[in-house]
Amino acid sequence: MTNETVKGFKDFSGEEAVKREQIRKIIAEAFAQYGFEPAETPIIEYAQFVGGENKQDEAVSDIFKLQDKGRRNLALRYEFTFQLKRLMQNKKLPYKRYQIGPVFRDEPVSSNRLRQFTQCDVDTVGSTVKDEAEILALSNDVLSRLGIEPIILVNNRQLLNEILDDNKIKDKDKLQALREIDKYDKIGEKEVRANLKKFGTEKFIDALKKGEKYFSKFESYKDILELMRYCKFYGLKVLLSPTLVRGLSYYNKNVFEIKVKGVRETLIAGGSYMFNGIQSTGVAFGLDRITLMANVKENRDKTLIISLEQDKEAIALAQKLRKKGEAVSVYYGKPSKALEYANAYGFEKAIFVGQEEVKKGKYKIKDMKTGEEKEFSIK
Repeated sequence: MTNETVKGFKDFSGEEAVKREQIRKIIAEAFAQYGFEPAETPIIEYAQFVGGENKQDEAVSDIFKLQDKGRRNLALRYEFTFQLKRLMQNKKLPYKRYQIGPVFRDEPVSSNRLRQFTQCDVDTVGSTVKDEAEILALSNDVLSRLGIEPIILVNNRQLLNEILDDNKIKDKDKLQALREIDKYDKIGEKEVRANLKKFGTEKFIDALKKGEKYFSKFESYKDILELMRYCKFYGLKVLLSPTLVRGLSYYNKNVFEIKVKGVRETLIAGGSYMFNGIQSTGVAFGLDRITLMANVKENRDKTLIISLEQDKEAIALAQKLRKKGEAVSVYYGKPSKALEYANAYGFEKAIFVGQEEVKKGKYKIKDMKTGEEKEFSIK
């Protein structure tokens, strides 16, 4: 018997948990301000539904599979987007939903990739390029609130397909060519080119390096230009990244990644896709990676009320302060232990409630950072 976490899973507590919760609140508040409504979906679904039509995708091949007592084949959700196929039914369009929660992938663990991680998704079902621009503006807004300066990259899956056709790459090799190009930022051009050469598709990377003059001859390039035009309305700078693919095969139009200068990993990613015959778009925020970079502070002080055998009065004071919106805990015990407790859990203030204080109707408040003490009246 062991109480250790399973490899790839992690506990969060203390300051780390407080920071994550604060970031969640900032993200959820921004989602709501842009008109998205919350949704909750099951962690466990039928395996067939989870896999969908994209079983060749790497993320789908990494789903956690399980069976219940009825021997039904089930799986843990690996993302939220596929569940929109059910949520979107009978909804008036555009349907704008957000969801924050854990998703699971049975894949190799690294220092910055767990097997359970928290995603914050926002999607518009029944979308146009205008909605894509809004979602990118929302993403930029969230990161700005978190003190992160984003780099917004875009590409188009149809454009990539048109370039594959233009370079006479066979249908049987197209998916593999896209998979290799998708690794460009991770392993570099030299290795990607070597991998493409194995399938005789290295001319694909040469085509992607030709630049925007070459891309402009393709019809789907207009979608990128239109997206850039609407992004300007939001004051956003958007960069074309020809090697941006995104791994999931259901993407059918513009795709996005948002990064930070000097950091290889992507913070926010997504794109446009067709579900149930309806064009949609969305992005997913990786809470775990964002937490490492975000500059946030809990927006209210915590107060510890120390009851010196005056429990009734201490509880009354705590309730009064809570009604004013303060974060308050009550400690029953010796002052020395109480102050140790206050320091251990980051309380900014400590209030002593003893017999003398109750009699006077005045309490001592101690600033835990400076050590300074002041008196205040209960009134």
